[in-house]
Amino acid sequence: MLPAVDVLDGRAVRLDRGDFDAVTHEAGDPVELARRFAAGNPPLLHVVVLDAARNGGAPVALTQRLAEAVAPVPLQLGGGVRSAADALALVGAGAARVIVGTAAFEQGPEPYVDALGDRLVVAVDVRDGQVRTHGWERTSGLSVDEAVHRCVDAGVARLLCTAVDRDGTLGGPDLELMDRVVERFDGPVLAAGGVRAQRDLDALEALGLEGAVVGRALLEELQLENA
Repeated sequence: MLPAVDVLDGRAVRLDRGDFDAVTHEAGDPVELARRFAAGNPPLLHVVVLDAARNGGAPVALTQRLAEAVAPVPLQLGGGVRSAADALALVGAGAARVIVGTAAFEQGPEPYVDALGDRLVVAVDVRDGQVRTHGWERTSGLSVDEAVHRCVDAGVARLLCTAVDRDGTLGGPDLELMDRVVERFDGPVLAAGGVRAQRDLDALEALGLEGAVVGRALLEELQLENA
């Protein structure tokens, strides 16, 4: 399980299915939330800077603050990467892995494979069978199969597949989608979207997923602890 911190306008939030106008949870300072999750010693902490994902602009300063706060837990960070230089700047700021979505499908994954190697995670964000970009607000025009095929051909080391319509809903993961991606990709795949309980993590593991990103379910646990 990879705890997730989503950042919007400088605060930690959860959105309903990626809708920037549908904030379901406010969780304050993202660095403090990341530090709290890291105290549980997860294998990795997953952070997406939503503003940057939509508009571009690699969040270097925030990455450095987060990496220092959660060390020695590795940081997997996405949002705003539009060039290999952006990606390398995030690595320089302390990210162990960099998530690239929009640029990987607009430019092709090859420059990011060359720059990052196994530090690269390509985000395959899926809604209605199409891969989404720019903070999930635009379509790439690629089907899931086409997107995965491009990644395989480019030598991408790892994918993160998000079922956009499940994200932030606690509705359970899209097992059919995840199974499809695992069957077509020859490397590790992370899942995101809808995870609500251990049974979902078990189901994803049974399909061969490397791990799963968990956001809203963990935030709701924290809210219960603080009630």
